[in-house]
Amino acid sequence: MTIACGLRALIDPWTDDRPYYLIFLLPILVAAILCGLLPGLLAVLLSLVAENLVRPAQGDFPDLLLFLLASGLLLLFVSWFRTGRGTTRPPTDSQQETERQLKASVNQFRSVLATVPDAMIVIDDRAHILSFSAAAERLFGFSEAEVVGTNINRLMPNPDRERHDDYIARYLTTGERRVIGRGRTVIGQRRDGSTFPMELSVGEAITDGDRVFTGFIRDLTEKQKAEDRIEQLRGELVHAARVSAMGTMASTLAHELNQPITAVVNYVRGAGNLMRGNESPDLPVIQHALDEATNEAMRAGGIVRRLREFVARGDSEKSVEDLDALVEEAAKLALIGARERGVDSFFEIDPASSVVLVDKIQTQQVLINLMRNAVDAMSASPIRRLTISSRPEPNGYVRVTVTDTGTGIAPDIAENLFRAFNSSKDGGMGLGLSICRTIVEANGGKIWMEACPGGGTAFHFTLIRMETEQSE
Repeated sequence: MTIACGLRALIDPWTDDRPYYLIFLLPILVAAILCGLLPGLLAVLLSLVAENLVRPAQGDFPDLLLFLLASGLLLLFVSWFRTGRGTTRPPTDSQQETERQLKASVNQFRSVLATVPDAMIVIDDRAHILSFSAAAERLFGFSEAEVVGTNINRLMPNPDRERHDDYIARYLTTGERRVIGRGRTVIGQRRDGSTFPMELSVGEAITDGDRVFTGFIRDLTEKQKAEDRIEQLRGELVHAARVSAMGTMASTLAHELNQPITAVVNYVRGAGNLMRGNESPDLPVIQHALDEATNEAMRAGGIVRRLREFVARGDSEKSVEDLDALVEEAAKLALIGARERGVDSFFEIDPASSVVLVDKIQTQQVLINLMRNAVDAMSASPIRRLTISSRPEPNGYVRVTVTDTGTGIAPDIAENLFRAFNSSKDGGMGLGLSICRTIVEANGGKIWMEACPGGGTAFHFTLIRMETEQSE
Protein backbone atom coordinates (compact mmCIF):
# COMPACT_ATOMS: atom_id res chain seq x y z
CA MET A 1 0.00 0.00 0.00
CA THR A 2 2.89 2.36 0.79
CA ILE A 3 4.42 1.82 -2.65
CA ALA A 4 1.02 2.27 -4.33
CA CYS A 5 0.41 5.51 -2.42
CA GLY A 6 3.80 6.79 -3.47
CA LEU A 7 3.17 5.93 -7.12
CA ARG A 8 -0.28 7.57 -6.94
CA ALA A 9 1.23 10.79 -5.62
CA LEU A 10 3.89 10.74 -8.37
CA ILE A 11 1.40 10.36 -11.25
CA ASP A 12 -1.14 12.85 -9.84
CA PRO A 13 0.04 15.75 -12.10
CA TRP A 14 -0.78 13.62 -15.17
CA THR A 15 -4.28 12.45 -14.15
CA ASP A 16 -6.18 15.60 -15.28
CA ASP A 17 -7.71 16.08 -11.81
CA ARG A 18 -9.55 12.75 -12.06
CA PRO A 19 -9.45 9.92 -9.49
CA TYR A 20 -7.04 7.08 -10.35
CA TYR A 21 -8.13 4.11 -8.29
CA LEU A 22 -6.75 1.39 -10.60
CA ILE A 23 -3.23 1.67 -9.16
CA PHE A 24 -4.56 0.34 -5.82
CA LEU A 25 -6.00 -2.90 -7.25
CA LEU A 26 -2.60 -4.68 -7.09
CA PRO A 27 -2.04 -4.17 -3.32
CA ILE A 28 -5.68 -5.16 -2.73
CA LEU A 29 -5.07 -8.38 -4.70
CA VAL A 30 -1.83 -9.13 -2.83
CA ALA A 31 -3.45 -8.48 0.57
CA ALA A 32 -6.39 -10.74 -0.24
CA ILE A 33 -4.22 -13.59 -1.59
CA LEU A 34 -1.64 -13.54 1.20
CA CYS A 35 -3.78 -12.63 4.20
CA GLY A 36 -7.43 -13.26 3.37
CA LEU A 37 -10.69 -11.41 2.77
CA LEU A 38 -10.60 -9.05 5.77
CA PRO A 39 -7.14 -7.66 4.94
CA GLY A 40 -8.35 -7.29 1.37
CA LEU A 41 -11.33 -5.23 2.55
CA LEU A 42 -8.98 -3.19 4.74
CA ALA A 43 -6.82 -2.52 1.67
CA VAL A 44 -9.94 -1.25 -0.16
CA LEU A 45 -10.67 1.20 2.66
CA LEU A 46 -7.04 2.35 2.81
CA SER A 47 -7.11 2.89 -0.98
CA LEU A 48 -10.16 5.15 -0.67
CA VAL A 49 -8.47 7.12 2.11
CA ALA A 50 -5.21 7.45 0.15
CA GLU A 51 -6.97 8.59 -3.04
CA ASN A 52 -8.99 11.15 -1.08
CA LEU A 53 -5.79 12.50 0.52
CA VAL A 54 -4.10 12.89 -2.88
CA ARG A 55 -7.18 14.36 -4.58
CA PRO A 56 -10.18 15.18 -2.36
CA ALA A 57 -13.47 13.75 -3.70
CA GLN A 58 -15.56 16.10 -5.81
CA GLY A 59 -18.62 13.98 -6.59
CA ASP A 60 -16.92 11.51 -9.00
CA PHE A 61 -19.51 8.81 -8.23
CA PRO A 62 -19.10 6.81 -11.49
CA ASP A 63 -15.33 6.32 -10.95
CA LEU A 64 -15.86 5.44 -7.27
CA LEU A 65 -18.61 2.91 -8.01
CA LEU A 66 -16.57 1.26 -10.77
CA PHE A 67 -13.63 0.93 -8.34
CA LEU A 68 -15.87 -0.60 -5.66
CA LEU A 69 -17.36 -3.05 -8.18
CA ALA A 70 -13.90 -4.03 -9.48
CA SER A 71 -12.61 -4.50 -5.92
CA GLY A 72 -15.62 -6.60 -4.98
CA LEU A 73 -15.21 -8.85 -8.03
CA LEU A 74 -11.49 -9.18 -7.26
CA LEU A 75 -12.16 -10.19 -3.64
CA LEU A 76 -14.82 -12.66 -4.78
CA PHE A 77 -12.35 -14.27 -7.17
CA VAL A 78 -9.58 -14.48 -4.55
CA SER A 79 -11.99 -15.93 -2.00
CA TRP A 80 -13.10 -18.56 -4.50
CA PHE A 81 -9.47 -19.33 -5.33
CA ARG A 82 -8.40 -19.61 -1.68
CA THR A 83 -11.30 -21.92 -0.73
CA GLY A 84 -10.40 -24.69 -3.13
CA ARG A 85 -10.62 -23.21 -6.66
CA GLY A 86 -14.30 -23.93 -7.00
CA THR A 87 -14.23 -27.60 -5.93
CA THR A 88 -17.10 -29.18 -4.06
CA ARG A 89 -15.04 -30.26 -1.05
CA PRO A 90 -16.88 -29.92 2.27
CA PRO A 91 -16.31 -26.42 3.57
CA THR A 92 -14.01 -26.04 6.53
CA ASP A 93 -14.68 -23.67 9.39
CA SER A 94 -12.33 -21.18 7.75
CA GLN A 95 -14.18 -21.46 4.46
CA GLN A 96 -17.54 -21.00 6.16
CA GLU A 97 -16.24 -17.89 7.87
CA THR A 98 -14.94 -16.60 4.54
CA GLU A 99 -18.32 -17.23 2.90
CA ARG A 100 -20.04 -15.41 5.73
CA GLN A 101 -17.70 -12.47 5.32
CA LEU A 102 -18.19 -12.56 1.56
CA LYS A 103 -21.96 -12.42 1.91
CA ALA A 104 -21.60 -9.52 4.32
CA SER A 105 -19.35 -7.75 1.81
CA VAL A 106 -21.85 -8.29 -1.01
CA ASN A 107 -24.64 -6.95 1.18
CA GLN A 108 -22.53 -3.90 1.95
CA PHE A 109 -21.98 -3.24 -1.75
CA ARG A 110 -25.69 -3.63 -2.40
CA SER A 111 -26.40 -1.19 0.42
CA VAL A 112 -24.04 1.35 -1.15
CA LEU A 113 -25.70 0.99 -4.55
CA ALA A 114 -29.16 1.28 -2.99
CA THR A 115 -28.32 4.63 -1.40
CA VAL A 116 -26.64 6.24 -4.43
CA PRO A 117 -29.10 8.86 -5.77
CA ASP A 118 -28.17 8.28 -9.41
CA ALA A 119 -29.64 5.27 -11.18
CA MET A 120 -27.21 2.58 -12.37
CA ILE A 121 -27.92 0.08 -15.15
CA VAL A 122 -25.52 -2.58 -16.44
CA ILE A 123 -26.03 -4.12 -19.90
CA ASP A 124 -24.11 -6.60 -22.07
CA ASP A 125 -22.94 -6.17 -25.66
CA ARG A 126 -26.37 -7.27 -26.91
CA ALA A 127 -28.02 -4.42 -24.97
CA HIS A 128 -29.63 -6.86 -22.51
CA ILE A 129 -30.00 -5.56 -18.96
CA LEU A 130 -27.84 -7.37 -16.39
CA SER A 131 -28.33 -5.15 -13.34
CA PHE A 132 -30.93 -2.55 -12.40
CA SER A 133 -30.31 -0.51 -9.23
CA ALA A 134 -32.93 0.54 -6.69
CA ALA A 135 -32.64 4.15 -7.89
CA ALA A 136 -33.32 2.94 -11.44
CA GLU A 137 -36.43 1.12 -10.21
CA ARG A 138 -37.72 4.34 -8.64
CA LEU A 139 -36.84 6.42 -11.70
CA PHE A 140 -38.31 4.22 -14.44
CA GLY A 141 -41.09 2.47 -12.49
CA PHE A 142 -39.90 -1.08 -13.32
CA SER A 143 -38.67 -3.67 -10.83
CA GLU A 144 -35.30 -5.32 -11.45
CA ALA A 145 -36.99 -8.69 -12.01
CA GLU A 146 -39.13 -7.19 -14.79
CA VAL A 147 -36.27 -5.76 -16.84
CA VAL A 148 -33.25 -8.05 -16.30
CA GLY A 149 -32.68 -9.97 -19.52
CA THR A 150 -34.72 -7.54 -21.64
CA ASN A 151 -33.40 -4.94 -24.09
CA ILE A 152 -32.39 -1.57 -22.67
CA ASN A 153 -34.26 0.17 -25.49
CA ARG A 154 -37.54 -0.38 -23.62
CA LEU A 155 -36.46 2.58 -21.46
CA MET A 156 -36.20 4.89 -24.49
CA PRO A 157 -38.80 6.68 -26.61
CA ASN A 158 -38.74 6.57 -30.40
CA PRO A 159 -36.70 7.22 -32.48
CA ASP A 160 -33.90 6.39 -29.99
CA ARG A 161 -35.51 3.02 -29.25
CA GLU A 162 -35.25 1.94 -32.89
CA ARG A 163 -31.69 3.23 -33.32
CA HIS A 164 -30.08 1.91 -30.14
CA ASP A 165 -29.29 -1.64 -31.29
CA ASP A 166 -27.72 -0.25 -34.48
CA TYR A 167 -25.62 2.09 -32.37
CA ILE A 168 -24.31 -0.77 -30.21
CA ALA A 169 -23.51 -2.82 -33.31
CA ARG A 170 -21.75 0.12 -34.98
CA TYR A 171 -19.69 0.78 -31.87
CA LEU A 172 -18.59 -2.86 -31.58
CA THR A 173 -17.62 -2.82 -35.27
CA THR A 174 -16.04 0.61 -35.68
CA GLY A 175 -15.32 1.85 -32.15
CA GLU A 176 -17.25 5.07 -32.87
CA ARG A 177 -18.35 6.61 -29.55
CA ARG A 178 -21.34 8.87 -29.00
CA VAL A 179 -22.18 8.34 -25.34
CA ILE A 180 -19.57 5.92 -23.99
CA GLY A 181 -16.92 7.70 -21.97
CA ARG A 182 -18.71 11.05 -21.98
CA GLY A 183 -21.78 12.66 -20.46
CA ARG A 184 -24.82 13.47 -22.55
CA THR A 185 -28.37 14.72 -22.04
CA VAL A 186 -30.95 12.31 -23.50
CA ILE A 187 -34.63 11.45 -23.06
CA GLY A 188 -35.82 8.47 -21.02
CA GLN A 189 -39.23 6.78 -20.91
CA ARG A 190 -40.93 5.54 -17.76
CA ARG A 191 -43.16 2.52 -17.41
CA ASP A 192 -46.29 4.67 -17.82
CA GLY A 193 -45.02 6.04 -21.14
CA SER A 194 -44.10 9.49 -19.84
CA THR A 195 -40.73 10.89 -20.87
CA PHE A 196 -38.18 12.96 -18.96
CA PRO A 197 -34.75 14.53 -19.57
CA MET A 198 -31.79 12.77 -18.04
CA GLU A 199 -28.01 13.02 -17.94
CA LEU A 200 -26.38 9.77 -19.05
CA SER A 201 -22.76 8.70 -18.47
CA VAL A 202 -21.65 5.30 -19.78
CA GLY A 203 -18.53 3.33 -18.87
CA GLU A 204 -17.20 0.16 -20.48
CA ALA A 205 -15.47 -2.88 -18.95
CA ILE A 206 -14.42 -6.38 -20.06
CA THR A 207 -14.75 -9.22 -17.55
CA ASP A 208 -13.66 -12.76 -18.46
CA GLY A 209 -13.84 -11.79 -22.12
CA ASP A 210 -17.39 -10.44 -21.82
CA ARG A 211 -18.01 -6.76 -22.53
CA VAL A 212 -20.39 -4.88 -20.24
CA PHE A 213 -21.55 -1.28 -20.21
CA THR A 214 -22.48 0.55 -17.01
CA GLY A 215 -24.73 3.57 -17.30
CA PHE A 216 -25.21 6.19 -14.59
CA ILE A 217 -28.41 8.21 -14.95
CA ARG A 218 -29.41 11.46 -13.28
CA ASP A 219 -32.98 12.77 -13.55
CA LEU A 220 -32.99 16.34 -14.90
CA THR A 221 -36.75 16.90 -14.56
CA GLU A 222 -36.54 19.30 -11.62
CA LYS A 223 -33.55 21.07 -13.13
CA GLN A 224 -35.47 21.54 -16.39
CA LYS A 225 -38.49 22.87 -14.50
CA ALA A 226 -36.28 25.33 -12.63
CA GLU A 227 -34.66 26.53 -15.86
CA ASP A 228 -38.07 26.95 -17.50
CA ARG A 229 -39.31 28.89 -14.48
CA ILE A 230 -36.25 31.15 -14.56
CA GLU A 231 -36.83 31.80 -18.26
CA GLN A 232 -40.49 32.59 -17.56
CA LEU A 233 -39.54 35.02 -14.79
CA ARG A 234 -36.94 36.62 -17.05
CA GLY A 235 -39.60 37.18 -19.70
CA GLU A 236 -41.96 38.68 -17.13
CA LEU A 237 -39.22 40.99 -15.88
CA VAL A 238 -38.41 42.14 -19.41
CA HIS A 239 -42.10 42.77 -20.09
CA ALA A 240 -42.49 44.68 -16.82
CA ALA A 241 -39.52 46.83 -17.80
CA ARG A 242 -41.22 47.72 -21.11
CA VAL A 243 -44.41 48.69 -19.32
CA SER A 244 -42.40 50.70 -16.79
CA ALA A 245 -40.54 52.49 -19.58
CA MET A 246 -43.81 53.58 -21.12
CA GLY A 247 -45.04 54.66 -17.70
CA THR A 248 -42.12 57.05 -17.33
CA MET A 249 -43.04 58.51 -20.74
CA ALA A 250 -46.74 58.85 -19.92
CA SER A 251 -46.83 62.65 -19.95
CA THR A 252 -44.77 62.82 -23.15
CA LEU A 253 -46.98 60.24 -24.85
CA ALA A 254 -50.11 62.08 -23.72
CA HIS A 255 -48.77 65.29 -25.25
CA GLU A 256 -47.81 63.49 -28.47
CA LEU A 257 -51.28 61.93 -28.76
CA ASN A 258 -53.01 65.16 -27.86
CA GLN A 259 -51.60 66.94 -30.92
CA PRO A 260 -53.17 64.75 -33.65
CA ILE A 261 -56.41 64.35 -31.67
CA THR A 262 -56.71 68.13 -31.31
CA ALA A 263 -55.98 68.53 -35.02
CA VAL A 264 -58.69 65.99 -35.89
CA VAL A 265 -61.21 67.88 -33.75
CA ASN A 266 -60.30 71.22 -35.34
CA TYR A 267 -60.44 69.93 -38.92
CA VAL A 268 -63.78 68.19 -38.41
CA ARG A 269 -65.22 71.21 -36.58
CA GLY A 270 -64.04 73.51 -39.39
CA ALA A 271 -65.61 71.29 -42.03
CA GLY A 272 -68.86 71.26 -40.07
CA ASN A 273 -68.90 75.04 -39.83
CA LEU A 274 -68.34 75.35 -43.57
CA MET A 275 -71.22 73.01 -44.27
CA ARG A 276 -73.60 74.76 -41.86
CA GLY A 277 -72.74 78.37 -42.72
CA ASN A 278 -73.07 78.24 -46.48
CA GLU A 279 -75.85 77.21 -48.75
CA SER A 280 -73.22 76.37 -51.32
CA PRO A 281 -70.32 75.00 -49.23
CA ASP A 282 -66.83 74.90 -50.70
CA LEU A 283 -66.52 71.14 -51.19
CA PRO A 284 -62.78 71.10 -52.06
CA VAL A 285 -61.96 72.94 -48.83
CA ILE A 286 -64.17 70.61 -46.83
CA GLN A 287 -62.60 67.61 -48.54
CA HIS A 288 -59.12 68.90 -47.69
CA ALA A 289 -60.11 69.38 -44.05
CA LEU A 290 -61.47 65.84 -43.84
CA ASP A 291 -58.33 64.43 -45.51
CA GLU A 292 -56.14 66.21 -42.97
CA ALA A 293 -58.34 64.93 -40.17
CA THR A 294 -57.90 61.41 -41.53
CA ASN A 295 -54.10 61.81 -41.65
CA GLU A 296 -53.96 63.08 -38.08
CA ALA A 297 -56.20 60.24 -36.90
CA MET A 298 -53.91 57.72 -38.61
CA ARG A 299 -50.92 59.40 -36.97
CA ALA A 300 -52.51 58.97 -33.54
CA GLY A 301 -53.44 55.40 -34.41
CA GLY A 302 -49.84 54.70 -35.40
CA ILE A 303 -48.60 55.92 -32.03
CA VAL A 304 -51.11 53.72 -30.22
CA ARG A 305 -50.27 50.72 -32.41
CA ARG A 306 -46.54 51.02 -31.78
CA LEU A 307 -47.17 51.44 -28.07
CA ARG A 308 -49.46 48.39 -27.97
CA GLU A 309 -46.95 46.22 -29.85
CA PHE A 310 -44.13 47.35 -27.59
CA VAL A 311 -45.86 46.52 -24.30
CA ALA A 312 -47.55 43.34 -25.55
CA ARG A 313 -46.70 40.16 -23.65
CA GLY A 314 -45.44 37.28 -25.75
CA ASP A 315 -42.89 34.50 -25.99
CA SER A 316 -39.40 35.39 -27.11
CA GLU A 317 -39.01 34.49 -30.78
CA LYS A 318 -36.09 35.32 -33.06
CA SER A 319 -36.73 36.33 -36.66
CA VAL A 320 -34.86 37.92 -39.54
CA GLU A 321 -35.36 41.70 -39.32
CA ASP A 322 -34.20 44.79 -41.17
CA LEU A 323 -32.08 46.78 -38.71
CA ASP A 324 -32.85 50.10 -40.39
CA ALA A 325 -36.62 49.61 -40.02
CA LEU A 326 -36.19 48.24 -36.51
CA VAL A 327 -34.23 51.34 -35.40
CA GLU A 328 -36.70 53.67 -37.12
CA GLU A 329 -39.71 52.14 -35.33
CA ALA A 330 -37.93 52.24 -31.97
CA ALA A 331 -36.96 55.88 -32.49
CA LYS A 332 -40.56 56.88 -33.15
CA LEU A 333 -41.38 55.87 -29.57
CA ALA A 334 -38.09 56.68 -27.86
CA LEU A 335 -37.65 60.16 -29.32
CA ILE A 336 -41.16 61.45 -28.68
CA GLY A 337 -40.61 64.94 -27.30
CA ALA A 338 -36.85 64.87 -27.95
CA ARG A 339 -36.93 67.62 -30.57
CA GLU A 340 -38.78 69.91 -28.16
CA ARG A 341 -35.87 69.37 -25.75
CA GLY A 342 -33.40 70.51 -28.39
CA VAL A 343 -32.05 67.08 -29.33
CA ASP A 344 -30.91 66.50 -32.92
CA SER A 345 -31.04 62.85 -34.00
CA PHE A 346 -28.89 61.24 -36.69
CA PHE A 347 -29.07 57.71 -38.10
CA GLU A 348 -26.10 56.03 -39.78
CA ILE A 349 -27.15 52.43 -40.42
CA ASP A 350 -24.79 50.50 -42.68
CA PRO A 351 -26.95 49.03 -45.48
CA ALA A 352 -24.44 46.20 -46.05
CA SER A 353 -25.09 44.78 -42.58
CA SER A 354 -28.70 45.71 -41.91
CA VAL A 355 -30.21 42.20 -41.86
CA VAL A 356 -30.11 40.68 -38.37
CA LEU A 357 -31.51 37.67 -36.49
CA VAL A 358 -33.15 39.00 -33.31
CA ASP A 359 -36.23 39.15 -31.14
CA LYS A 360 -37.74 42.30 -32.65
CA ILE A 361 -39.63 43.67 -29.64
CA GLN A 362 -36.87 42.96 -27.13
CA THR A 363 -34.21 44.52 -29.37
CA GLN A 364 -36.37 47.61 -29.77
CA GLN A 365 -36.64 47.65 -25.98
CA VAL A 366 -32.83 47.89 -25.76
CA LEU A 367 -32.76 50.68 -28.35
CA ILE A 368 -35.53 52.64 -26.65
CA ASN A 369 -33.84 52.36 -23.28
CA LEU A 370 -30.47 53.53 -24.64
CA MET A 371 -32.06 56.38 -26.63
CA ARG A 372 -34.11 57.63 -23.68
CA ASN A 373 -31.04 57.47 -21.43
CA ALA A 374 -29.07 59.45 -24.00
CA VAL A 375 -31.75 62.15 -24.24
CA ASP A 376 -31.85 62.45 -20.43
CA ALA A 377 -28.03 62.59 -20.25
CA MET A 378 -27.95 65.64 -22.56
CA SER A 379 -30.47 67.74 -20.62
CA ALA A 380 -27.71 70.03 -19.28
CA SER A 381 -25.47 70.01 -22.38
CA PRO A 382 -25.23 72.97 -24.75
CA ILE A 383 -24.87 70.62 -27.72
CA ARG A 384 -27.44 67.82 -27.84
CA ARG A 385 -26.63 65.36 -30.60
CA LEU A 386 -27.87 61.76 -30.61
CA THR A 387 -26.40 59.34 -33.16
CA ILE A 388 -27.51 55.77 -33.82
CA SER A 389 -25.07 53.93 -36.09
CA SER A 390 -24.12 50.41 -37.11
CA ARG A 391 -21.17 48.65 -38.67
CA PRO A 392 -20.25 45.04 -39.45
CA GLU A 393 -18.17 43.09 -36.94
CA PRO A 394 -16.06 39.93 -37.46
CA ASN A 395 -17.52 36.44 -37.01
CA GLY A 396 -20.98 37.28 -38.32
CA TYR A 397 -22.04 40.13 -36.01
CA VAL A 398 -23.13 43.74 -36.45
CA ARG A 399 -22.37 46.44 -33.89
CA VAL A 400 -25.05 49.00 -33.04
CA THR A 401 -23.89 52.18 -31.28
CA VAL A 402 -25.94 54.85 -29.50
CA THR A 403 -23.82 57.96 -28.91
CA ASP A 404 -24.72 61.13 -27.02
CA THR A 405 -22.98 64.43 -26.22
CA GLY A 406 -23.95 64.42 -22.57
CA THR A 407 -21.86 64.93 -19.47
CA GLY A 408 -20.60 61.34 -19.40
CA ILE A 409 -20.66 58.72 -16.64
CA ALA A 410 -18.42 58.71 -13.57
CA PRO A 411 -15.85 55.86 -13.55
CA ASP A 412 -17.10 54.41 -10.25
CA ILE A 413 -20.63 54.16 -11.67
CA ALA A 414 -19.46 52.94 -15.09
CA GLU A 415 -17.70 49.97 -13.50
CA ASN A 416 -21.00 48.48 -12.29
CA LEU A 417 -23.29 50.06 -14.85
CA PHE A 418 -24.84 46.82 -16.14
CA ARG A 419 -25.43 45.31 -12.72
CA ALA A 420 -28.94 45.26 -11.29
CA PHE A 421 -29.96 48.05 -8.89
CA ASN A 422 -27.07 50.29 -9.97
CA SER A 423 -28.29 53.63 -11.38
CA SER A 424 -26.77 57.01 -12.21
CA LYS A 425 -30.21 58.67 -12.10
CA ASP A 426 -31.81 60.18 -9.02
CA GLY A 427 -34.64 57.86 -8.05
CA GLY A 428 -33.71 55.29 -10.71
CA MET A 429 -34.20 51.59 -9.92
CA GLY A 430 -31.07 50.53 -11.79
CA LEU A 431 -32.75 47.75 -13.79
CA GLY A 432 -32.85 49.23 -17.29
CA LEU A 433 -29.27 48.52 -18.38
CA SER A 434 -29.21 45.21 -16.50
CA ILE A 435 -32.24 44.08 -18.51
CA CYS A 436 -30.60 45.41 -21.69
CA ARG A 437 -27.62 43.15 -21.02
CA THR A 438 -29.92 40.17 -20.38
CA ILE A 439 -31.75 40.76 -23.67
CA VAL A 440 -28.61 41.29 -25.74
CA GLU A 441 -26.92 38.17 -24.35
CA ALA A 442 -30.09 36.12 -24.88
CA ASN A 443 -29.95 37.21 -28.53
CA GLY A 444 -26.35 35.99 -28.82
CA GLY A 445 -24.53 39.34 -28.47
CA LYS A 446 -22.79 41.49 -25.87
CA ILE A 447 -23.16 45.08 -24.64
CA TRP A 448 -20.62 47.57 -23.28
CA MET A 449 -20.03 51.28 -22.73
CA GLU A 450 -17.22 53.66 -23.72
CA ALA A 451 -16.54 57.28 -22.87
CA CYS A 452 -16.26 59.51 -25.96
CA PRO A 453 -12.97 61.46 -26.26
CA GLY A 454 -14.70 64.81 -26.72
CA GLY A 455 -17.30 64.18 -24.04
CA GLY A 456 -20.43 62.10 -23.94
CA THR A 457 -20.97 58.36 -23.91
CA ALA A 458 -21.23 55.59 -26.50
CA PHE A 459 -23.17 52.39 -25.79
CA HIS A 460 -22.37 49.47 -28.09
CA PHE A 461 -24.13 46.14 -28.50
CA THR A 462 -23.81 43.37 -31.05
CA LEU A 463 -26.43 41.36 -32.89
CA ILE A 464 -26.22 38.28 -35.10
CA ARG A 465 -25.85 39.42 -38.71
CA MET A 466 -27.52 37.51 -41.53
CA GLU A 467 -26.02 37.39 -44.98
CA THR A 468 -28.07 39.19 -47.62
CA GLU A 469 -28.33 36.06 -49.75
CA GLN A 470 -29.79 34.16 -46.80
CA SER A 471 -32.33 36.81 -46.02
CA GLU A 472 -33.46 36.90 -49.62
